[in-house]
Amino acid sequence: MPNETNRNSTKNENASLPLVIVNPQSAGGATNERWAGVASDFRAHFGAFQVAFTKKQGDGIQLAKRGAEAGRKFIIACGGDGTINEVANGILESGEAVELGVLPSGTGGDFRRTIKMPTDAREAARCLRMGATKWIDAGRVTFFNHAGEQVSRYFLNVSSFGLSASVIGRVKTGSSLDWLPLDVFRGKASFAISTLQEVLDLGYTTVRVKLDDKDEKPLNTINFCVANSRFFGGGMMIAPDAKINDGFLDVVNIGDIKTAKILLNAYKLYNGSHLDLAEIKSTRATRIEVSPSNINQKIYFETDGELPGRLPAIYQIVPNALQIRVPKK
Repeated sequence: MPNETNRNSTKNENASLPLVIVNPQSAGGATNERWAGVASDFRAHFGAFQVAFTKKQGDGIQLAKRGAEAGRKFIIACGGDGTINEVANGILESGEAVELGVLPSGTGGDFRRTIKMPTDAREAARCLRMGATKWIDAGRVTFFNHAGEQVSRYFLNVSSFGLSASVIGRVKTGSSLDWLPLDVFRGKASFAISTLQEVLDLGYTTVRVKLDDKDEKPLNTINFCVANSRFFGGGMMIAPDAKINDGFLDVVNIGDIKTAKILLNAYKLYNGSHLDLAEIKSTRATRIEVSPSNINQKIYFETDGELPGRLPAIYQIVPNALQIRVPKK
């Protein structure tokens, strides 16, 4: 009986500690190489915590869900946008009142830009220890996965298809970008180079779109984005008016635009001034239904930098879905 009591007390003590879920393969494996130093800096400025490492895609969801169900109250994602997405999904699937934290260590870093979380481990530790808690919305997309099953997934940043999904696929293969210095040009440069390569083979796709209770309409698109927050693609401010707690999803469509015009105006995607181009339209909605005009066409999409499946898809806003720790102003 004493041994059982000791085991229970240890379990309860562990559950009271924050859990850091680390994707060692994020940032091209640099997270694994730097983890010992990051952990030391983080512990010195944050305090005691427990750690769990992902081994394959999807592990972050299961680790976060199990942690939440075991009584964790603070779960921190260490990695890029894909890792943050998985940890957020695990928390939301658990139905438990758990706060999400972000310890940035990835390629794109788009969500950490939205919440203004610093990339330095020591500064991030201070922000997570002394930061403020706020409620944010989440997007929820129902779609067909690669096995042909209809499933749902939450997202915090942006879900999109067209040019962006092709760029994500190219970035993830990474073969043409192996020459890039790991710490200097990772992220924005790799996305920018991949975007340039994809733009050269540009062509539009026709889909059918229904916004809220409006009629379904055909739409030509080079890139179609459903945004909960502002950034995607390693720092592109695709939805400059998006807010993560306004109860809406921002819809941004890049229509049939010529390659030369994209190249001349690419800088506008980073400063958020692209919405003044005639070929780009934006609006807001709480529910968006998108399907291929040609039912035999397979259109794959990305969600927070991952490629989970294909259209047709239904996007919905989930207001005040998640608590998150952000830096104090």
